[in-house]
Amino acid sequence: MAKITYIEHSGTEHVVEAENGVSVMEAAVQNMVPGIDADCGGACACATCHVYVDDAWREKTGKPEAMEESMLDFAAEPKENSRLSCQLKISDALDGLIVRLPEFQG
Repeated sequence: MAKITYIEHSGTEHVVEAENGVSVMEAAVQNMVPGIDADCGGACACATCHVYVDDAWREKTGKPEAMEESMLDFAAEPKENSRLSCQLKISDALDGLIVRLPEFQG
């Protein structure tokens, strides 16, 4: 189990506990975190689960692979710390992860 903090564009925080092995996107959907649309259901085929990984966590979450990078081109306002939350798998190493949500999804 890991605690993940989702911070909406407005600053509202949602802290959820999630099982290891599920994605950051799945944990958001299961806990009704607003701002994660997840239109493709986690297939890395859209950019509606776009998040900004807090700088302190970027090394632990790693860099996006080629397919994810291509999809991030469709995200609204991508940044250097942009990731698709469907591609971030929860593990004990991500306990305490903080992600920020963009104002709009792509």
